Amino acid sequence: NGDVISMPDGWEYPWFAAWDLAFHAVTFALIDPAFAKGQLLLILREWYMHPNGQLPAYEWAFGDANPPVHAWACWRVYQMDRQLTGIADTGFLERAFHKLMLNFTWWVNRKDADGRNVFQGGFLGLDNIGVFDRSAPLPTGGTLDQADGTAWMAMYTLNLLRIALELGKTNPAYEDMATKFFEHFLYIAEAMTDLGGQGKGLWDEDDQFFYDLLRLPDGTVDTMRVRSIIGLIPMLAVEVIDPALINKLPDFAGRLRWFLRYRPDLADLISRWNDPGEGERSLLSLLRGHRMKMLLQRMLDENEFLSPHGVRSVSKVHEAEPFVFEHSGGRWEVSYVPGDSTSKMFGGNSNWRGPVWMPLNLLLVEAMQRFHAYYGDDFTVECPVGSGQMMTLAQAAAELANRLVGIF
Repeated sequence: NGDVISMPDGWEYPWFAAWDLAFHAVTFALIDPAFAKGQLLLILREWYMHPNGQLPAYEWAFGDANPPVHAWACWRVYQMDRQLTGIADTGFLERAFHKLMLNFTWWVNRKDADGRNVFQGGFLGLDNIGVFDRSAPLPTGGTLDQADGTAWMAMYTLNLLRIALELGKTNPAYEDMATKFFEHFLYIAEAMTDLGGQGKGLWDEDDQFFYDLLRLPDGTVDTMRVRSIIGLIPMLAVEVIDPALINKLPDFAGRLRWFLRYRPDLADLISRWNDPGEGERSLLSLLRGHRMKMLLQRMLDENEFLSPHGVRSVSKVHEAEPFVFEHSGGRWEVSYVPGDSTSKMFGGNSNWRGPVWMPLNLLLVEAMQRFHAYYGDDFTVECPVGSGQMMTLAQAAAELANRLVGIF
């Protein structure tokens, strides 16, 4: 093609993919912020973005759905560029924001099948991690309410909220958009707790974990109890807001106060907005303290997710206890497979059923750092689980990062 696009080195499996490019850009920002910004804007240009707002997923299937991490990458590159150069390139942020709003609208209109703020469809870049091929029609019929699809959208909403708040410091018009994304985040949090007002959410109280829900045509709902990184992705939907920022945005602050007063049922779902934390900061998160601790107990357990070199994509418990689902004579299985894939899905050479995947591990490290920015040093977790060693969330994030770089 006529554009220069970042491509992985030949020792990997080099191909074009939108969400891969987002992570490339964040890395490139360390050495060439201008190139990184250009890469992120390129995929948002009209010759790549569909008129309906969809971004092409990857070169073999433009119409598929990758995790919506582009807004995260734009915000991170903006921050890194400002730190390196001392200049806040709000022009870049504005250009990206307007196109990202089109993409966000596509997700809301196309991937929320029933208007319930619960998202389905697309393999979401995690290839064969699920029970079924999530890009194809379900062999059982019905729909699959995806814990990761919905959590990715919650994260996307917070990314756009943060960008709107930044732009709102110099242009009050963006405060309205910040309010829109704040409200949308509230409704996604509500949906994950109570799907369609039916009293069933994506959080499983028995296992203390997030799972996908299979909604069959006859109205029955089956919980897909696969202990995979899908259930950890709700941790990524977290943002910490400094009081100084809110004080600069009076319209947004007023709307916040309205929601906290008149919709306390929703406000209570997004963690501790009313309870200032470290540095009087406020926390927006899908997880209150208990659920976050329960997920971290799984994630930091070497018998489950924590490997010597990062967080596994599927819990090691499935090595001895594979998940099996049977329906109408069909049988599907997910087991822990740390090496080459045993599935023929996606060509057979792509495996999310055990190996450590760097991009998601990076996002988990960042999420723990943001939680620490709110909770501070008083909030500790055992890391690794069973070691008797207590760490702050910042220390646990550093431990995970050290395990990742230990590969090299």
